[in-house]
Amino acid sequence: MHPQSITETLHIVFVISWMSAVFYLPRILVNIAEAGDEPAVRARLVLMGRRLYRFGHILFALTLLAGLTLWLHYGISGGWLHAKLLLVALTLVYFIVCGRMLKRADTGAALPSGKALRWFNEIPVLLVLVIVYLAAAKPF
Repeated sequence: MHPQSITETLHIVFVISWMSAVFYLPRILVNIAEAGDEPAVRARLVLMGRRLYRFGHILFALTLLAGLTLWLHYGISGGWLHAKLLLVALTLVYFIVCGRMLKRADTGAALPSGKALRWFNEIPVLLVLVIVYLAAAKPF
């Protein structure tokens, strides 16, 4: 197997894993918002969210390392890559915003409504659709 193929495979697996965290953390926020005045449920959800957020950052770092290897060592480049990286940066900002909401929830602060958080949860779906298109089609 070619080393570039191994690096690409690892990059894709790490991206999938990180996106799982990006998709699931807002769902935890929805559940926290809808837990009401049940402190034990809320505490468990916050703990799950903190662990997922930490693990998500590790997965992002692994994704970044594999991506940097592809870029620097194998010369993957193009205009599509710049657009993709911008959208990846926006996805990371989204993930950090989720982490900040989680931290606020941990202090007892109110979250947006469950309905608002469900809509908020759709943002990364749109981002990942365009990211995957750019990576697959390399349109420019």
